[in-house]
Amino acid sequence: MSAVINEPDITLAEGQFRLMVEDDLDDVISIEEAVYPFPWTRGIFYDCLNIGYLCWVLELNEKIVAYSVMSVAVGEAHLLTIVVPESEQGKGYGKKMLNEMIQHAVDDNASTMYLEVRVSNKAAIQLYHQRGFNELGIRNNYYPAEHGREDALILALDLSFA
Repeated sequence: MSAVINEPDITLAEGQFRLMVEDDLDDVISIEEAVYPFPWTRGIFYDCLNIGYLCWVLELNEKIVAYSVMSVAVGEAHLLTIVVPESEQGKGYGKKMLNEMIQHAVDDNASTMYLEVRVSNKAAIQLYHQRGFNELGIRNNYYPAEHGREDALILALDLSFA
């Protein structure tokens, strides 16, 4: 069983998916800090790299245009983050990265992929719904926010249909 990820609407003739390495962290942190008011730290990314999480980048013309971190264990994948720099948003890179991570989860024999997303992140929620994710519930006060905390929507994708 394999998820179909080759979509004709996004071309990456000069692009590549590759494993994130420690040398990428300066660029990743720069993107993270520009995109999020409460970014992950260098230490978090370093730990993810060193404990064996699947950390991937999408590189186009030697520039990171998306990155993602996912854990896979006991038949479940947990997509921890997908990030696209603001200057690259709206070009399909987030969709392409999501499909790549789904493929890795399938390849690692995960049966379900889970994720949390800010309830205010309408673009990401739409992308996940289009890809077949279903809503499981809400994690109250999950994310830090400018004025307190923000709820997270919990989503899941049955990978047997991915």
